[in-house]
Amino acid sequence: MRRYAPAHFAVVILAALTLGACASRSDAPPPVGLAQDDDAYCQSGGKVAVGSPDYVYCRRDRDAARNAANARSDQRQRDLGQYMMDHPDHP
Repeated sequence: MRRYAPAHFAVVILAALTLGACASRSDAPPPVGLAQDDDAYCQSGGKVAVGSPDYVYCRRDRDAARNAANARSDQRQRDLGQYMMDHPDHP
């Protein structure tokens, strides 16, 4: 009986690539309206001009708050996964 090693090898490689693509994590790009919302929020007082130091500070604070919220959410998800691994008998 002949073995078809190259064919088996190709099937294994194809399966590995397919599963690897499914396992990769990519963050979704921020929505387009988000920048417009931040812009409107930072200009809401009417006294802050685009490009001024106060405007840049406001936008930087909004970005930092959004990044901190994303980090908290990611950490909560990791904590839940760890709890589920540590306590398989608790639903």
